[in-house]
Amino acid sequence: MHRVEGLPGESGPVGLTLALGRLRRLGVTGLLVALPAPGHPLGLSGPPEFNARALEAEEAVVCHGAALGLVPEVYEAGPAGDVHVEVVWHCLPVREAPPADVPSLGEAERELAEALREATAVLSRLDVAGSGPVAEAALDAYRARAERGREVLAPGYPPRAVRVLELAQRVGLLVALAHERGHGGAVSASEMGARTQALRPVERTARRAQVAAYNSIVEERERGAR
Repeated sequence: MHRVEGLPGESGPVGLTLALGRLRRLGVTGLLVALPAPGHPLGLSGPPEFNARALEAEEAVVCHGAALGLVPEVYEAGPAGDVHVEVVWHCLPVREAPPADVPSLGEAERELAEALREATAVLSRLDVAGSGPVAEAALDAYRARAERGREVLAPGYPPRAVRVLELAQRVGLLVALAHERGHGGAVSASEMGARTQALRPVERTARRAQVAAYNSIVEERERGAR
């Protein structure tokens, strides 16, 4: 269940359908994704209160057409196997400014391909888990799911956005595998440091590419309206 609280004109939390209608009446014409991380306020524009809550949640939505943003808070209750999950979206004012560090689709695609090549070379050289057969098996499973017709974006997105998001998700999976399976053959402090240095920029680039892909529909409509 999703509810939205803090909407202008509403005295308490409301359901998602009513909230989206209210946002449209307030002038919102699109929703932009933000995926911030410590030291990287990706997709955010301020003010500090909104940025702090978004960083804690590691995700947020910024409205296009009105100075508002939404940050989710997830609540879980109940025993294992029968957990009730509820999401409350906190509506807060945001600064009307370009979102931080969001590349164009073309930039994201080029950066992602380059970062993937560099990281794969370093991880393979260090014999790090996540660059060998385990990673290949996981990626093969990912490709099999994708080939079964899984739709990564809603109809109407540019084809390049689908391409970029697919690649960003594959890269994100590779990084997650490397983290989950430890340091692999990287046994010295210098090798572990090199591994971390290799993963950090590629993870950052993958998040930037995801945001660029998700937000491309709003940007494309904005260009078409000019």
